[in-house]
Amino acid sequence: MPQPYPQGGPPVAYRYMPPRRPPRRSAGGTVAGIIGGFAALGVVLIVVLSALSSNHTTVQSGGSGVTASGRGSGGSPQSATRATATDNKLYATGALDSVGCHLPALDETSDTMRRFMNELSDCLDSTWKAQFAKTGMSFAPPNRVFWLTSGNSPCGNYPAPGSSAFYCPANNTMYVGLKHVIETSGSESVEHFAVFARVIAHEYGHHVQDRAGILLYGDRLMDQSDPLGRAEASRRIELQAQCFAGEFLGANRTTLPLDQAQYSALVVDVQGRGDENQPADKRDHGSSKHYAGWVVRGIRTQNLSACNTWTASPSAVS
Repeated sequence: MPQPYPQGGPPVAYRYMPPRRPPRRSAGGTVAGIIGGFAALGVVLIVVLSALSSNHTTVQSGGSGVTASGRGSGGSPQSATRATATDNKLYATGALDSVGCHLPALDETSDTMRRFMNELSDCLDSTWKAQFAKTGMSFAPPNRVFWLTSGNSPCGNYPAPGSSAFYCPANNTMYVGLKHVIETSGSESVEHFAVFARVIAHEYGHHVQDRAGILLYGDRLMDQSDPLGRAEASRRIELQAQCFAGEFLGANRTTLPLDQAQYSALVVDVQGRGDENQPADKRDHGSSKHYAGWVVRGIRTQNLSACNTWTASPSAVS
């Protein structure tokens, strides 16, 4: 059975960070979402990651402890309507294909976490590139920054309070703290690699939303004056990213391997990230039930149409 979190309470949610300045957007930006009816435990997952791609470029910033990986910059849609979110081409592509990913073992060192994140990101690149090809939409992978020490991005400084991972749409980049990602997990054992794999897959889900044009529509809803409307739009974004993460994990469930212990640890982790105790206008990620439920939904359904938070009832994204 899932065990309670250690002293200090449950971990906080990882964040999508909008740019500090514009609502102007660059070629890529993303937000994440989670939806959910909570499903029973008992799924065996496995995620396997392919070797580093040949076009992967890694630059170590001198003394900063930050690894930045450069990727392509293909454009995302510059206009979006409600139909972009509710009837997106991605939903008709069915299940994600397994890419036979294998993840390296994790220990307490930042070097193994960096390798883990890079190999997992490579697998995500291959998975989503193939899925976008089914729609005829263009796709370019996100940039990656994995940090050891504090720094800054177009979306603000990192680490931000209560956050060790975020996606910045201003420069199409995922940011993850190699040590902070463990610290904000409630000191989760690195043996439970699925907890950390879900974090990366969620942030990647924001990038997927951006490339599909969904994020652009969601960001526009978040410009509205009604604070409760903004919060609901954010939840739909975040819960969808959760579901996309689950789709990825489910597609590769036979090769990690992701056993019952891994699955249970993942579910306990996301259950601890609910925002139901926050004021209504600050509830931007979803309740414990839904934050867990939408990732489980993705794992179990294996069909991207199940991740359409934009047509879900308000009660399903509360």
